[in-house]
Amino acid sequence: MSDSNCIFCRIIAGQIPAAKVYEDEHSFAFRDINPQAPVHVLLIPKRHVVSLKETASEDHAVLGHLLIVAGKIAAQEGIAENGFRVVANSGGDAGQTVFHLHLHVMGGRPMAWPPG
Repeated sequence: MSDSNCIFCRIIAGQIPAAKVYEDEHSFAFRDINPQAPVHVLLIPKRHVVSLKETASEDHAVLGHLLIVAGKIAAQEGIAENGFRVVANSGGDAGQTVFHLHLHVMGGRPMAWPPG
């Protein structure tokens, strides 16, 4: 199910161009247009889910799938060996600005802690 007003759903549908990095039947990944690291990829489920808060037990397979794909993307992008970060912001106070669940896969530089 998609949301016709959601920019990420529109990217999946091919209505908005994006620099695709990965795609399979459950997920789609593309380069962030405002990267915060040399490698910054957004990984999204193809089914519209607003955020982690809205996930349910039936979403366990897609959530696990996204994490496995994040590791594949890190390897594909050459950042797996030195380390990478996977971030999921959930809600406005966390910094979520697009309300379609997405993982940020970032690397290519040392990451500070705490992140924000």
